[in-house]
Amino acid sequence: MTKKIDTGWNLDNSYASLPKLFFSSLNPNPVHSPKLIIFNDSLATLLGLNAQGLQSEDGIAVLAGNQIPEGSSPLAQAYAGHQFGHFNMLGDGRALLLGEQITPQDEQFDIQLKGSGRTPYSRGGDGRAALGPMLREYIISEAMYALGIPTTRSLAVVTTGESVIRETELDGAILTRAASSHLRVGTFQYVANWGTVEDLRVLADYTLQRHFPDIQADENRYLAMLQEVIKRQASLIAKWQLVGFVHGVMNTDNMTICGETIDYGPCAFMDYYDSATVFSSIDIQGRYAYGNQPYIGGWNLARFAETLIPLLHVDQEQAFKLAQDAISDFTELYHINWLSGMRAKLGIFNEETEDESLVKDLLSLMQKYRADYTNTFRVLTFDTLEETDLFRSLEFDNWHERWKGRLSRQQEEKEASHQLMRNSNPAIIPRNHRVEAALEAAVKHGDYSVMEQLLHVLSSPYAYSSEQDEYSKLPEPSTRPYRTFCGT
Repeated sequence: MTKKIDTGWNLDNSYASLPKLFFSSLNPNPVHSPKLIIFNDSLATLLGLNAQGLQSEDGIAVLAGNQIPEGSSPLAQAYAGHQFGHFNMLGDGRALLLGEQITPQDEQFDIQLKGSGRTPYSRGGDGRAALGPMLREYIISEAMYALGIPTTRSLAVVTTGESVIRETELDGAILTRAASSHLRVGTFQYVANWGTVEDLRVLADYTLQRHFPDIQADENRYLAMLQEVIKRQASLIAKWQLVGFVHGVMNTDNMTICGETIDYGPCAFMDYYDSATVFSSIDIQGRYAYGNQPYIGGWNLARFAETLIPLLHVDQEQAFKLAQDAISDFTELYHINWLSGMRAKLGIFNEETEDESLVKDLLSLMQKYRADYTNTFRVLTFDTLEETDLFRSLEFDNWHERWKGRLSRQQEEKEASHQLMRNSNPAIIPRNHRVEAALEAAVKHGDYSVMEQLLHVLSSPYAYSSEQDEYSKLPEPSTRPYRTFCGT
């Protein structure tokens, strides 16, 4: 008899202990012939999992949803959300939470299968996912992690041996995703709309215990929680802006309470700088454009604050005032994070009142001359100007002199500024044409080497290694704008 391999699962099911309103218990739908496509060894180690065991036949069966790991109570979470401003009942329509993995460091991570089949929240969908979008989430989420941006992470992708029908017939796949939790603004919206005040209090207390244990004893712990979520989102969205990341679908169900980036459907990174950049094929009005992301973040947080009104104070008028005061802090918190990050990108350690105009003038020049966002800061890091329209312009010469004068007015040596810039300006990002090339090779030709090499160079974005030079190059000019799709 073959000895069963210990895969290292150490699952808790704290979410399953919440009121039944919050979720539906069910098992994944088995698939025909699962095959492991890519596996994240380093994440497995972090989670306390046996990487070798999970790549065995039994391990792959769990990653495919054909086998339930010991200790798991699978469930689909219910939530709601404002999608492009319109409120809808939603939920995990193609995902299941296996449980919360307790790591050797006693940390807790949700383990979720994405593409695991129909749930009560599928709204007519098949609950499945195609290979391309699952590989895309793997690539981008791991790139975000390497960039130092809070994010859900990808443990594995398996193909199912079955097809999914979208516009064409595509290979089916399941992504295993790890997250600090999948609690969303939309989770609170759902409970506030369809539950009782006591249900809302249970959810809030669970969230406090899970993510904010240090403030559980605060006099008004729910207000403190709101303030902490605002701080985390202000920091997160500033980090997006600083690397030119466009999420693409900032619905309230895609904003996590823990402050991690979640759901990598129509996301992409800017090449040339333009605050109006939109990649998503369905964002016709530009609601979620790059330059709008901070405003949408504030709008989403206001929707979160509304759900907490019954908990903030017994007097509703006072509760509204507390919520409004907390939300009013978001813009300043975001601005502080963004400007601090921009100073670092320019090698500036101290603060002067004209720093913001220095930054905004550079961005204006980048937009005017269609300069690449990442590579402009890459060039400035080494101050070796290239023969581009931006760097040849008299306007840039004037800006460059101002910048040099600014650096001279701080105590830190030139080398310290250079190191600060190296640590703040990635040498590479997941360029859209590189991601598409990797996905095309994998999905159309079964060649995963292109993706593996891309993941390798993206794993150390601040290394400035020679092998990254090729990946910093821009795509060939095109008459068609780059477009992304939700991948559902």
